[in-house]
Amino acid sequence: MSGGTESRGVPGVVTGTGAGAVTVRVPAKVNVQLAVGAARPDGFHDLANVFLAVSLYDEVTATPADGLTITCEGPDADKVPLDRTNLAARAAELLAARHGISPDVHLHIAKDIPVAGGMAGGSADGAGALLACDALWGLGSSREELLEICAELGSDVPFSLVGEAALGTGRGEKLTALPVGGAFHWVFAVADGGLSTPTVFREFDRLAEGVEIPEPAASPALLDALRTGDTTALARALANDLQAPALFLRPSLAATLAAGTEAGALAALVSGSGPTTAFLVKDADAAETVAAALIASGTCRTARPATSPARGAVVLPV
Repeated sequence: MSGGTESRGVPGVVTGTGAGAVTVRVPAKVNVQLAVGAARPDGFHDLANVFLAVSLYDEVTATPADGLTITCEGPDADKVPLDRTNLAARAAELLAARHGISPDVHLHIAKDIPVAGGMAGGSADGAGALLACDALWGLGSSREELLEICAELGSDVPFSLVGEAALGTGRGEKLTALPVGGAFHWVFAVADGGLSTPTVFREFDRLAEGVEIPEPAASPALLDALRTGDTTALARALANDLQAPALFLRPSLAATLAAGTEAGALAALVSGSGPTTAFLVKDADAAETVAAALIASGTCRTARPATSPARGAVVLPV
């Protein structure tokens, strides 16, 4: 966007000066470790959530309007709510309220992250809308201010803003950046239909009844594998406490996991709360091979190669 300036504390963020439109690109995520603690009195769970941003993206475009409206295009766009329940709308409302202005903006979401797929697509749209509105309205919010609003929006939204790699604690919103020593290659198998994250957590609680659940903690072996860029070591350390409840709710995912492993993936797991499944592979050629085998297996709707880490939400040049 011409005539903008770098926003305080947010590399790559351009602040608005009355431009006609601002587009933000924001990545999907995979949880390479998701350790879940017992349910808290507020209904949330303490987590040790190791996020990696991956190179599948949504784009959110903000343009001036007489009120707050949303449109959406892309795969499964018909499943994206276009009312105030959409996190993109909530982001615009919270930002406007903080600055005492009216949320007069049209938000257009170009979807490429699976909808309700355990890859934080809705959270990505919330972070993207927040950054786009901040730039469009010329507010120049600091990183800290934006992250505060992200945490109000949802547990995964702060990471969607910052990207790269991070450990999320609390309910996932308290982030500590993690070093990553190289690129990791993935294939994501997209299932038919979605899974509700609250439903998966309720199933986790049901399966955990009568079981002593340890305090969640990040795996030292996994953090070391990220730091050194060791794909083989990362494959051994991948873990997701929500995989069992997701498989209970969607048993067909077991066939997808098996198909990817048989095709040569080094490791396979359910991504977040599912139903997207993630396959860690050794390189780009292996990603193409595994993706083709997954599609041919008939156990998923499509399969998408991607790499990590990926940059967080960023305003695209005009």
